[in-house]
Amino acid sequence: MSSIQNSVQNMNVQNIAATSQIIGSQTTEQAYTGSGSMDPLRPLPRPIDQLHECLAALGLSEADAVIETCLERASKEAPSYAQFLTELLTSELTARQLRQLRMRLRMARLPYQKTLDQFDFAFQPSIEERQIRELSTLRFVHELSNVIFLGPPGVGKTHLCVGLADLAIRSGFSAYFVTAHELIADLSRALREGKLDRRLRQYVTPKVLVIDEMGYLPLDDRGATLFFQLVTARYERGSILLTSNKGYAEWGSVFGDPVIATAILDRLLHHSTTINIRGESYRLKERRRAGLPSTPERSLENQG
Repeated sequence: MSSIQNSVQNMNVQNIAATSQIIGSQTTEQAYTGSGSMDPLRPLPRPIDQLHECLAALGLSEADAVIETCLERASKEAPSYAQFLTELLTSELTARQLRQLRMRLRMARLPYQKTLDQFDFAFQPSIEERQIRELSTLRFVHELSNVIFLGPPGVGKTHLCVGLADLAIRSGFSAYFVTAHELIADLSRALREGKLDRRLRQYVTPKVLVIDEMGYLPLDDRGATLFFQLVTARYERGSILLTSNKGYAEWGSVFGDPVIATAILDRLLHHSTTINIRGESYRLKERRRAGLPSTPERSLENQG
């Protein structure tokens, strides 16, 4: 019985494509007009045209684009109904997922696209590759934990943050990248305009918030308070990826107040991983590879 049913199914799918061609070529002298009256000169719409209209009305743009190709293939390969629908809907689903991914990447405002696989762990032996691979499982995102990268400029802190954020985005999470200077300037402007609560919500919404270059410029009292408010608002609600060239012992000078620095660290470090990078700058490495001096001072000495 199962073989008979399969044969009938295959014949029916073939009939779908065949019928769409046969009926589509036919006309009738008893077609309806839009007002409901008979119009002997207007042909009935072809089934394939009706199918296009239905798919478009349902917002299935990719299915609408490939339906004729799928029907043509079905007329030759005779798939089951389930196989035919799976192929059609998989095309739609894949296209939607790609559009959503592109939108998440665009909204994340990553400064560049770099992956963890592109990171040169051999150049930075102070980093345990195993620890970074563990972070790449994104368990820290599920656990609403933070990751803080500490180290001098140019050692790859931002690269690792961008790589993790990119991975999170491709796994379906939302992310947003901002430098500490841009963040505080934006929140300060929102405070002056009476829109701080709304702006804070925009920074709380992403599952992963990347804050780059914390500590490169000291914050005034208002900036420190605004950053504290943001960290508090995100506490146990989303993950923060943060880079800084300052050790935790120096954060009191960064925020201008050891008390508020302690309060910020208390929330940041409660659920967190700290990666200390002690190594040479990638940028200096590239300068030497290009035959350029490592510092402007050496350049002047060479000229002298």
